[in-house]
Amino acid sequence: MKRLFSWLAALLLSATALQAQEAPKWKIDQSHTSVNFVATHFFSDVPGSFHTFSGDFRIDPENMAASTLHFTVQVKSVDTDNEKRDQHLRGEDFFHVSEYPTITFRSSEIEQTGKNQYKVYGKLSIREVSKQVALPITVKGVMDHPMMKNTKILGLSIDTTLDRTEYNVGVGDWAATAVVGDEVEVDIDMELNRKY
Repeated sequence: MKRLFSWLAALLLSATALQAQEAPKWKIDQSHTSVNFVATHFFSDVPGSFHTFSGDFRIDPENMAASTLHFTVQVKSVDTDNEKRDQHLRGEDFFHVSEYPTITFRSSEIEQTGKNQYKVYGKLSIREVSKQVALPITVKGVMDHPMMKNTKILGLSIDTTLDRTEYNVGVGDWAATAVVGDEVEVDIDMELNRKY
């Protein structure tokens, strides 16, 4: 009986490993990917972006449940088109880049919610806070690259809203939402590619 259980456990582990291997690895097209956000200052929308990011994407568009996403943003690359403000955002009041240089997301589960629509569950870490979140993701399409031989293109987008105060982004006087709004809109458009 013990031998049977050992055999079944090995079979399940092999099946799990095979499933993970079946999802092909995709590479971020840096020049066609953007990580944008919009925060409010009193009554004005202030747009910004992060320019440096990387990821490990193992995605099967035909079986998203078997896919995994790991995304890392270098916070010092924040850009709101105002250097003084950007330096403030990098400081202790907001992102505290010297202590927490990255924002990371690592998926744990993907659930389909509609045609080409999914929820990606996982852990989002900003500053010293890590929270379980569900990010809405849209698969915008898959196609052969018309100018790169034996290359597939995959388009993804994530549109969500985060409460910056839940991650201690904006402390002290900046924790008050009268100056900087607590909700931040996040818009990520991603183009991935892979050889086949």
